Amino acid sequence: MSDRNTGYDEWIDALAAGEGYALVCPEGHGSLPPRRVCPECGSSPLSEEPLPAEGTVETYTVVHVPSPRFSDDAPYVTAVARFGPVRLTGIVRGVGPDADDGDGDAIEVGTAVEAGVGERETDGGRIVVLRPVET
Repeated sequence: MSDRNTGYDEWIDALAAGEGYALVCPEGHGSLPPRRVCPECGSSPLSEEPLPAEGTVETYTVVHVPSPRFSDDAPYVTAVARFGPVRLTGIVRGVGPDADDGDGDAIEVGTAVEAGVGERETDGGRIVVLRPVET
């Protein structure tokens, strides 16, 4: 029996290769794998559409008390960013958890980010990583 999470692992492999995609229904609603039908309207089939190279932070938080899987990563910033028809949730790298700690720039709503794949410090598991885009 495989430890792979069918659909999700293929998607995160594609994101790591710089070929991230969203599943888009005929009505234009976006979602992330694994999906067989649109979670918003129930339409199918779903097509794979490339994610935009940059997304925009819609919200974020600093996590000081993490779940056990992230215990060695804390404190860290997690954010939700809009990439075209979907939102990605990821750990923000390249910024400090506190605005005035001098460990990178602060993150703000509206910050442009790019998505990739990194590892949790706690167990090396793969995670979605968001990095501010240099402008």
